[in-house]
Amino acid sequence: MTDKNQRGQFKNILAALLITLPISAYSADIDLLNVSYDPTREFYQDYNERFVDHWRAKTGDTVRVRMSHGGSGRQALAVMQGLNADVLSLALAYDIDMVAERTGRLDKHWQEQLPLASSPYTSTIVFLVREGNPKNIKDWDDLVNENVGIITPNPKTSGGARWNYLAAWGHAYLNAMGGIQQLNDADDASRDLAEQSARDFVQKLYSNVLLMDTGARGSSVTFVERGMGDVLIAWENEALLSLNNLSHNGLEIIIPSQSILAEPPVAVMTGNTDRKGSTEVAKAYVEHLYSEDGQRIAAQHYYRPQYPELVSTQNLEHFQQINLFKLEDLYPNWSVAQEKHFSNGGVFDQLVRK
Repeated sequence: MTDKNQRGQFKNILAALLITLPISAYSADIDLLNVSYDPTREFYQDYNERFVDHWRAKTGDTVRVRMSHGGSGRQALAVMQGLNADVLSLALAYDIDMVAERTGRLDKHWQEQLPLASSPYTSTIVFLVREGNPKNIKDWDDLVNENVGIITPNPKTSGGARWNYLAAWGHAYLNAMGGIQQLNDADDASRDLAEQSARDFVQKLYSNVLLMDTGARGSSVTFVERGMGDVLIAWENEALLSLNNLSHNGLEIIIPSQSILAEPPVAVMTGNTDRKGSTEVAKAYVEHLYSEDGQRIAAQHYYRPQYPELVSTQNLEHFQQINLFKLEDLYPNWSVAQEKHFSNGGVFDQLVRK
């Protein structure tokens, strides 16, 4: 047999072996970093395990998902300073917009790449109080009473704190306007009066704040474990977690008459994932949040699923009815709200630092 024939026969044998090798022989190990905000720790711990199993069954590849948690604003800053995220799951769209604008590693139209403006689950803002509700706190207006100690995080570093602030602002503003239905027909004078009413209310509320931690989980620890304050303004999911999963030392949840619809979004940092070769997995990771599996896990961890029809009624029982308004009922978008309230010298600084 000539060398040429031998080489040809060897190639045929090699090709046959490659065809018959199991998929696992080609399986890859892939690392993802999900940079998230404070109260998602337990949710993503569960979700990550399920997604790893899902992806291995589908492709044979092994995914290792690492997490980074902190106040949403601080997390966004860390990514802008070089933290090599594959996925962002932050508390509000503005923080991801800033990452897109300042790094160029995320398409500025990122919210159009997933359903429902890239928010696979939602939440709202509620109160936690001590057992027996000794300060008789039933709604937002009770938070400005004398001798009520409030715990809420700092809007400069925490996305949840910005939702808290705007929930309080929106309550006062919309009440002064006579409700959402009056907004379209209101004149400038009415809006100015409503704005002054909101400023007065928020200033009184923050004068009762005892401590502003950098993140929502830090505020939960301050209230629940350290025992500070009479009321915690909190994400609904964080409040329910404190009641049902943690040692809550006697707490009750209070649902206010109205609150804001909080829509924490997710996005893929394609500028990073394209370079790392993880884009396919990262996109599958965020898309799976909308699946039956992802929606069920969200509900089990007290986030409101965007597709409740995919979730059993048992996993929806802990969500109470609440009148919700949206950020867009107050401002055109997060950029406008951020600049007005939370920029240096904005309304928050004017009211809280006097």
